[in-house]
Amino acid sequence: MTTLPQPLAVPFLTTISDFAIAFVLGTLIGAERQWRQRSAGLRTTVLVALGAAAFADLGVRLAGPAGSTRVVAYIVSGIGFLGAGVILKDGANIRGINTAGTLWCSAAVGAFSGCGFPAEATALTGFILAGNTLLRPLVNYINRRPIDARATEAQYAIHAMCDPADVSDVRDLLFAELEAAHYPIREIEILSDSEEMVELAATLVPTNAKPEELDAVVTALDPMSAE
Repeated sequence: MTTLPQPLAVPFLTTISDFAIAFVLGTLIGAERQWRQRSAGLRTTVLVALGAAAFADLGVRLAGPAGSTRVVAYIVSGIGFLGAGVILKDGANIRGINTAGTLWCSAAVGAFSGCGFPAEATALTGFILAGNTLLRPLVNYINRRPIDARATEAQYAIHAMCDPADVSDVRDLLFAELEAAHYPIREIEILSDSEEMVELAATLVPTNAKPEELDAVVTALDPMSAE
């Protein structure tokens, strides 16, 4: 008598369980993002977690732990392209980096779920939510503190106005004074050029600066200060 193959009920139920865990945990992470009106909200975060869980589970089902290892490696690299899509540059500001990081971590939650580690996936979800909520007051406190030029790295620029005939001399003087003060220059460019006046701008390599040193450079460039 021929024995019919038994349905793979246990692996299937395990997969459904992994998907459910990824769905619930992705919902928790995505709800926080949706509440704050971020570009990648509830549905995106859930889909990232579910997709990572599905690929990880498929790797386990096809090739065991070795298969899941290879799939997780592809998930790590592939989610980077999705994260890059939510990072936007708005002038000098860059937005979406935190959202991209959250998506990356959501993929890790899904990968844990798909590989059969629900406790680890739950713990990671807790840390993600803590990072996006509990650390917010600390971030706001740091951002609202007065800026200390001695401790804060920033990009400084020194502007100089001169006659068109003196552009070369002023450029050399800018370079010499800043080099003497040990402030490396990224570039010196002409911002405006007319028959009466030329505006030069010396942009420094991002660094922390002592205001009195920069004031001394400005004083050395001002011909009125020598009188």
